[in-house]
Amino acid sequence: MNRRSFLRSSGALLGGGLLSSSVGHAQHLHAHGPDAASIMAECARRFLAVLDANQRSRATFPFDAEERLNWHFIPRERKGISLREMTPYQKHLGSALLAAGLSQSGYIKAVTIMSLEDVLRIIEQTSGEYRNPEKYYFSVFGTPDEKGRWGYRIEGHHFSQNYTIVNGKVIDAPSFFGANPAEVQQGPRKGLRTLAAEDDLGMELIHSLDEPQLKIAIVNPTAYREILTGASRKAALQGQPSGLTASEMKPNQFDALMALMEEYARNLPDDLAEDRIAQINNAGRTIHFVWSGGTNRGDPHYYRVQTPSFLIEMDDTQDDANHIHSVWRDSTGDFGADLLRQHYQASH
Repeated sequence: MNRRSFLRSSGALLGGGLLSSSVGHAQHLHAHGPDAASIMAECARRFLAVLDANQRSRATFPFDAEERLNWHFIPRERKGISLREMTPYQKHLGSALLAAGLSQSGYIKAVTIMSLEDVLRIIEQTSGEYRNPEKYYFSVFGTPDEKGRWGYRIEGHHFSQNYTIVNGKVIDAPSFFGANPAEVQQGPRKGLRTLAAEDDLGMELIHSLDEPQLKIAIVNPTAYREILTGASRKAALQGQPSGLTASEMKPNQFDALMALMEEYARNLPDDLAEDRIAQINNAGRTIHFVWSGGTNRGDPHYYRVQTPSFLIEMDDTQDDANHIHSVWRDSTGDFGADLLRQHYQASH
C-alpha cells in the first residue's frame, strides 16, 4: 500500500474531529511558532490542568522517579492515567500532548496502532477490557517547563514514546512503534498496513544488494525472534558492530539506506526530525546494516541499522511474520542521559 492509500485508510482513534483539530493545531504550531520543547511544555500544562486531583496524582511523578525508566511495549498494567479514564475534553488535551511529540504521519501511526487492539479483540475473541484501544497511559515526570528538566511518556501495547526535556533540548528515545497484525487479513480494514514503510524500505534495501554484499549483511539465515535490545534501559549490544557498512554500498544502495533511516526520523516534528537527520549525516559511511531471516515477502525477518550514536531495530517474525516491532534508540542518550550529564556538570 502506498503512503497516500495508507493515510486514507488510517483514521483517528480518539474521536472524529480530534485528528483534524488537535493534530492540525499542533502541526501548525510546529511549522509557524515555538519549538518542540515549548509546545510540549504548554500541552503538558494544559493537559494536567484539566485533570482532577486524583487523576493528577496518578499521572505525575518526580523527575528522578524510577518509573521514568520503566518502559515496555507489551500489554501489561501501567502507572499513569489511561485514555479510558478520561472525559472527552481530557482526551482532547491528551491527544494534543501526543501530537506535540510526533509529526502528522507519526501521529497517524500512533492512533492506528491503538486502534489495532480492536482488530486483535475480534481475532482472539478476547474481552474488550484486555484489548481495550484506550489502555494507553500518560505520565508526566517533573514540572513542565521550557527551560527546566522534565519529561513525559505515552505508552501502551505496541507504542511507547519517551521524551526528556532539559533546558529546552528534547531527547525522544526510546521510541517504539509496533503493529499486530502488520497487515490486516480480514474484515472491513483488510489490507491496512500500519508500518508499511518501515518494512518495505528494509526489503528494498536488502533486495538491492548483490551476492557478495548479502553474505556480509545477512548474519543469520534464521530471523531473530525479537529486537535484541528489548525493553532495556540502555541500548547496548554486545560485541563490535557487524553487517554491511555504508562505505561498502553503491550510491543507489546508500540512498535506500538513507530513505529507511529518514522514515524513522520523520516520525517526529520537523525540528526534532532534523536532530535525527543530523545524527544520520554525522554517522556518514560508518553506518552498519544487518539482516537476519528470509528476504522474500512473508518470510520472518529482522534488520538493524547501527551507528555510534543511534540504533534502529525492526523485526517481523511472530504470528507467521505478520507482527512488527520497530524502535529507535539513542546509543548513549536514551532518557536524556547525555543531556542530564551535561546539565549536572554545568550545575556543579
